[in-house]
Amino acid sequence: MWYQSRTAGLVWRQGGMSLRLPLGAMLWALAGGSLLLLLLGLCLMAGDTWLAPADLLSLWRGEAPPWLRLLVWDIRLPRLLTGLGVGAVLALAGSLLQAVARNPLATPDLLGINHGALLAVLAGLWLGNSPLLGGALLAGLGASVTLLLLLLLCGRGLQGHRLVLMGLGLGIALRAAGEMVITQLPLHQAASVYTWSLGSLLGRDWSAVQQVSLGLAVLLPLARWLGQPLTLLRFEPALARSLGVRLLPLRWLALLLAAASAGLATALAGPIAFVALMAPVILQRLAPGTRLPLVRSALLGGATVMLADTLGRVILPQGELPVGVICTLLGGPFLLWLLWQAPPDKE
Repeated sequence: MWYQSRTAGLVWRQGGMSLRLPLGAMLWALAGGSLLLLLLGLCLMAGDTWLAPADLLSLWRGEAPPWLRLLVWDIRLPRLLTGLGVGAVLALAGSLLQAVARNPLATPDLLGINHGALLAVLAGLWLGNSPLLGGALLAGLGASVTLLLLLLLCGRGLQGHRLVLMGLGLGIALRAAGEMVITQLPLHQAASVYTWSLGSLLGRDWSAVQQVSLGLAVLLPLARWLGQPLTLLRFEPALARSLGVRLLPLRWLALLLAAASAGLATALAGPIAFVALMAPVILQRLAPGTRLPLVRSALLGGATVMLADTLGRVILPQGELPVGVICTLLGGPFLLWLLWQAPPDKE
């Protein structure tokens, strides 16, 4: 039989079996999914050729002309869905790194992990002429090596400002190395790669959607499985150990998942900055709680990249701004606000 509990939500119990349906999480999922579908529809209508809701309705009914099907199904929709997935894995990587380092500034872009993934893909293009969208493994390897190098530079400590400062320095060096590789590419290839290196979803098709969907299907459940023990990292290490948390394996697994997520996002869209910072922090401020908002951060990150890419397509009279540039324009003031909100150092 069904009954309602103030703490557990809806509970079904029959004999020795029970099923709990948390009302709060269900309402969040329903509201978030509805808003995400609405945002996707609005982004589909925006562009050089603005569409009306009636155009999308005719497309849904199968009555649309060929040019409309081409525009929506082959150009805009795969690009937006790729942006949704890229933003989701970026926010996921940011949530994991912030939980392990106990620092909101510990994100793959500020720690140089994205630039390590970028350098690995560029080196693959230079040496082996591998296709851009086939560099997910190279990007994941580059992100993992960068993270390992950062940990070696920082020693055993993962907390504090030393990690962020080391990451910033390492990221600058890796970015310079990536730009040096771009100068060695043929001119026609270097021009397209440079736009991607700024963070771009231009030309993404259904193969990119398949890659990011497969990545999310693997990474999100694993991160969700680590959610509860990662929450305990907010306490002191001794207290977390007393609650049964094996700190070293937990940290390494979370770091590997973060590196894989950042590598996948960089391979598909280049090094998009600040999404991994903004999404988890905004959710922690709007809905503070004990558990890490991994799924909600992923949804907000995906919505942010979709909206930023659409804004980049329509903000200029001619041409477009890469999504990485728009996210940097939005994330720079957010970072300043976050630093301004931090308590002052003691003299």
